[in-house]
Amino acid sequence: MERRIVIIGGGAAGGTAAQFAKKTDRKASVTIFEREKYPQYSKCALPYFISGKVKDVIEFSKEWFEKAGIELHLETTVTEIDTEKKVIIAEKDGEQIEKSYDALVIATGANSSVPPIEGVRNGDGLKKGVFSLRTLDDAKGIKEYLDKVDDVSIIGAGLIGLELAEAFHEKGKRVRVVEIFPQILPSMVDEDISRIVLDAIKDKVEILTGHRVKKITGENEVDGIVIEKEGEERRIETDMVILATGIKPNVDIGRKIGCKIGEKGGIVVDNRCMTSVKDVYAAGDCTEYIDLLTGKHFPVGLGSIGVRQGITAGINAAGGNASLPPGFIQTRTTRIFGVEIAAVGPLLKELGENIVHGKYTGKNLPHYFPGGKDVTVKIAVDGDGRIVSSQAVGEGSAMRINTLACAIVNGMKIDDFVQLETSYAPPIAPTLDPMILAANVVRYRYERRK
Repeated sequence: MERRIVIIGGGAAGGTAAQFAKKTDRKASVTIFEREKYPQYSKCALPYFISGKVKDVIEFSKEWFEKAGIELHLETTVTEIDTEKKVIIAEKDGEQIEKSYDALVIATGANSSVPPIEGVRNGDGLKKGVFSLRTLDDAKGIKEYLDKVDDVSIIGAGLIGLELAEAFHEKGKRVRVVEIFPQILPSMVDEDISRIVLDAIKDKVEILTGHRVKKITGENEVDGIVIEKEGEERRIETDMVILATGIKPNVDIGRKIGCKIGEKGGIVVDNRCMTSVKDVYAAGDCTEYIDLLTGKHFPVGLGSIGVRQGITAGINAAGGNASLPPGFIQTRTTRIFGVEIAAVGPLLKELGENIVHGKYTGKNLPHYFPGGKDVTVKIAVDGDGRIVSSQAVGEGSAMRINTLACAIVNGMKIDDFVQLETSYAPPIAPTLDPMILAANVVRYRYERRK
């Protein structure tokens, strides 16, 4: 009898789970139920779709899934799951679809987090001119409305907020970003690294850190925002407001069937992506997992981790044997207004005491070779000298952080890392890479502390 696998959600995690389930068991029946009208697409590419850099974000078409032997139901919502009988009930256009399963994968993603700002809503929806960005339809709505306005205010200076700021700037709009924390990219890098980024982009877009948006004004549509800092309020006229204030795991289905929900609000999964409910797996933004360095749970929000979870869930749902690592180190990167930023491991404030850190700013080419650009690398080590965190700004930051990610996963100590032999040629790289020189700074500090 063929194995029956049902997947709820056709995004990166769900689509990947389907593909790897089918690769593991070619005879298995694999079905995806997706509430959106689009097959698998890249949510990370949406800011670039808005700017026009990317024309099409669809990664795998409906025809591709059909050719792969995967049944894909679009615009279909799962309304009920009977875990005893192993049956799900879905609905499309008022009609019910019933499907039995042997293994179920929940990949329901996340929803935009809407802060309780006065005037953000009009009835059950957002006020006209207020948008969040989570889906392709959100992106299309933003793109269409953008053509009618001159001034845009973005609430939140995280990755999405700043990537959208760049997109709007490229479309010729006046853009401001309002951030409640005293720094930009508050969950990606430490304050000192964020200052380097801010200095590099502040002439492109207005950034107001340490400000809270108290109110969005306008009777039926946006005409301004009221911001507050240290008790002082002021109103700014604006035509459009973007909420870039984070996401919340969509765990409604998981909670309904008894999946354990963790302290970060996501479905808790083990290293096989199994939930607390028998034969039910979960993957992607609806889940939370363990941070390798702190041992604490974190909400999965990186596409790279979601895809790895999808692979694991799909293989295991099809009877295979795959495992996640015991924890993730959340290697992350972006490029904003031409500035490359990357990081791996927890922020310093999350690492606690007995941490030694240091940074170095150098060039990505020898000083005598024309065209060299600044690169700053920061490294942190624990009390035993093991590398536990790193951040970088400048050309080639992502590849340097990938190298440091390898060091962290393998428990490498700073004394060993400084001996790393990196490539050198005048038009390509200096004799000693900035990350090696940053490691030397940290090693000296660590040695003095011992």
